[in-house]
Amino acid sequence: MPTPEEVKNILDKVLVPDIKRSLIKMNLVKDVSVADGKVDITIATAALMKTAQEQLKESVKGQVAKLDGVKDVVVNFADIKPKELNKIKNVIAVMSGKGGVGKSLVASLAAVALQREGYDVGILDADITGPSIPKMLGISSRPAMSESGLMPVPTRSGIEVMSINLLLQSDDDAVIWRGPLIGHAITQFWEEVLWGSLDYLIVDLPPGTADAPLTVMQTIPISGIIIVFTPQDLTAMVVRKAVNMARKMGKSILGVVENMSYLYVAEIDKKIELFGKSRGEEMSRDAEAPLLGQLPIDPELAKLGDEGNIEQYNSTMYNAFAQKLIKNVPK
Repeated sequence: MPTPEEVKNILDKVLVPDIKRSLIKMNLVKDVSVADGKVDITIATAALMKTAQEQLKESVKGQVAKLDGVKDVVVNFADIKPKELNKIKNVIAVMSGKGGVGKSLVASLAAVALQREGYDVGILDADITGPSIPKMLGISSRPAMSESGLMPVPTRSGIEVMSINLLLQSDDDAVIWRGPLIGHAITQFWEEVLWGSLDYLIVDLPPGTADAPLTVMQTIPISGIIIVFTPQDLTAMVVRKAVNMARKMGKSILGVVENMSYLYVAEIDKKIELFGKSRGEEMSRDAEAPLLGQLPIDPELAKLGDEGNIEQYNSTMYNAFAQKLIKNVPK
């Protein structure tokens, strides 16, 4: 007769429909008991549609019945909300003082870098009025959902994503909401999405220091912040505002990233600083945090982002950024 641990090992191979992660990885298995050849399994219903529940029930019974000594398998479902099931080790917010500096790009690249290291990663797109994460990662499927919660939508490599754009009828629909409603949506993405077990959840913050970033810092247990900027003098001034906000909220700054730092022209082997002299070291000193990377303007990266294939990106500078990121994020 199998032990409960042996049953759980089997359940770790049973994939949840739509998300394609196992019951164990999604923390949906609440209890396993074995007695006299009978195996009783309790699964949480959080975010599972009725059809998904039936699929899982049949799959679980079929897989567990193959174990030696098993005579009967009973699958029960318990109503449990996602926030009671989620186990997220580290939440990293990606922040910028102003829009247009590539914050969402850096958030996506950070998630890809961590995922390539073998970590379980998700992205919460908190930029409710300007969501771009789904486009860059090539996902458009609507999330599965039930009365108790929503499932994130996985990318091709398995990064879990939740964004308002995945809930809209059209990508072009404008979200014309006031601050309190935006804050409520962000809170829902944190509490009502079944993230399961994650090593890292990347939160792509909207630009600035107003309602939405404040909601995230007050509601979500942020492990650290990455600040993104470009070389312009105006941007540097605004970055200091973001740094000051993080400090006042008691959040540690894991590092800074200078995006669009330069354009490399291979034909003449020259770096052209289109937006002025680099301020990477200056911003690093001001933030009292490491400079994680100076990302160039790369036509290949722009192309992959437009195509939704950013997970395929690779370059020497990106690899250097990824290595520094891995070194400086909490484990």
